[in-house]
Amino acid sequence: MKYTVADFVLERLTAWNVERVFGYPGDGINGLMGAMGRATDRFDYVRVRHEEMAAFMACGHAKFTGELGVCLATSGPGAIHLLNGLYDARMDHVPVLAVVGQQPRSVLGSDYQQEVDLPSLFKDVARYVQTITTPAQARHVVDRAIRIALAERTVCCVIVPNDVQELPAMPHPPRKHGDVLSGVRPAYARPVPTDEDIQRAAEVLNQGRRVAMLVGAGALHAGKQVREVAECLGAGVAKALLGKAALPDELPWVTGAIGLLGTRPSWKLMDECDTLLLVGTTMPYVEFLPEEGKARAVQIDIDPANVSMRYPTEVNLIGDSAQVLGRLLPLLRKKDNADWRERIELDVRKWWRSLEAAAMEPAEPINPQRIFWELSACLPDDVIICGDCGSHTNWYARHVRLREGMMASLSGKLASMGGGMPYGIAAKMAHPDRPVLVIVGDGAMQMNGNAELVTVKQYWRRWKHPGFVVMVLANRDLNLVTWEQRGQGGDPKFAPAQDVEEFPYARYAELLGFRGIRVDRPENVAGAWREAFAAQAPTLIEFAADPNVPPVPPRVGFELLGNYLAALGKDDPDASAVLRQTLREVFS
Repeated sequence: MKYTVADFVLERLTAWNVERVFGYPGDGINGLMGAMGRATDRFDYVRVRHEEMAAFMACGHAKFTGELGVCLATSGPGAIHLLNGLYDARMDHVPVLAVVGQQPRSVLGSDYQQEVDLPSLFKDVARYVQTITTPAQARHVVDRAIRIALAERTVCCVIVPNDVQELPAMPHPPRKHGDVLSGVRPAYARPVPTDEDIQRAAEVLNQGRRVAMLVGAGALHAGKQVREVAECLGAGVAKALLGKAALPDELPWVTGAIGLLGTRPSWKLMDECDTLLLVGTTMPYVEFLPEEGKARAVQIDIDPANVSMRYPTEVNLIGDSAQVLGRLLPLLRKKDNADWRERIELDVRKWWRSLEAAAMEPAEPINPQRIFWELSACLPDDVIICGDCGSHTNWYARHVRLREGMMASLSGKLASMGGGMPYGIAAKMAHPDRPVLVIVGDGAMQMNGNAELVTVKQYWRRWKHPGFVVMVLANRDLNLVTWEQRGQGGDPKFAPAQDVEEFPYARYAELLGFRGIRVDRPENVAGAWREAFAAQAPTLIEFAADPNVPPVPPRVGFELLGNYLAALGKDDPDASAVLRQTLREVFS
């Protein structure tokens, strides 16, 4: 049996404990695909419908496992297609390796078919980009790419020309000048704050009377420590979107999401606090943080590049959030300001009641808030939720009450449409014994979700637990864009650009052999959720939702209100329905 550079590259991935690769074939990676065929006992190769989905799946795999995600694509167009998913991984700080093909070395620079300057293409998204040009180089390039991706939680890219893939492998380069040797052991930087820094942070927090915490994805593994510190400080805790699963929403002092799609209690928490503790977050919307000078601030993050970039912090603690909080806790004094915690908890109770009231308001045909309000009680205890990007993200952020042990994520800082389905497939591949819920709007479903249902069809019967639920919020509108045009630009909805073509999602799911449920009456929402999670096959629920229910931000400024009213006065096709639903939302 031949033993090529391609065989060796895959062998090196195995040495790094990679077991799953997401990809799409092409002649630029014929050698790698041939090697994959010879290594089926070592790899779970997942064939997607589009290379962008492979990169999104690699990102989702990394998020839901903490391991390296790997995607594979051919040269030229295949490599180009990876970019969006790779940017998602880079911006959300998860380790992903892209292995891509290239045209033969002999034609590079000749304007050859599918010849693309791949190092230039990937140099912004990838921390390390290198082309393997000789067999002796393969070992150290693969090793260094993986080591950097894991250590820095970033994207790296290995380019392999298709003629190099077929050359005889050289697993042991010669020990001579001009060659290098490498190993497969990871190397993690583990920064640790000094005792003096920990003491300074404790002094700031101890002096505060009204302490607020904001936690993000960097606190997902530190829920226990966040809870203990919050209890000691009598703090309320707001959650950035990627940190939604860090603490259960049942805790009475958890104020929920923050930012444009956040909650009123989170807004009040930030507006009224005198001390702020930021843990593992770079939430970008500074207008939802305290006014500069109103609060003293301490920040904990694993990366020094992330601190004091959204709010001027007094003490920065660089290290693992769980470990740093654990060291900080013994130095904190128990707060005696019961008033502060009671105000927070009262605001939270009022907020949940107002959400329920808003969800039960009538709409045409279904209020989207009700869809998400009814969901919480139906969620399995060990569910993994994968969101997409759209107006439904508002309702997910505010209405869905996560419990201990649940997992959830979406495209965070990139906020890309199209991530929901590939995230869900990656989550299910990584955790085949757990139920998965994918939340998608009809725009994203038509963008790539319908195609990736075919991927589900290809693989679902091997899953230990058949539970895979796809929720399509069918409002026939690119709804988030519509609301942004109204609120930010003062422009009415532009129907030719924003109307979404009607599509029979539930019937399409049935054609693929899944369970399809269409719901167009509000009283059937809860029953549909229960039916879907009890099904013994993948299930798609198509909810006919009202596009005119406004996702009102927790703080409505004069500019936003002025733009909104101006837009509705400019022949917006849905103006009357929008005004009716807005009044219901405001006075519910």
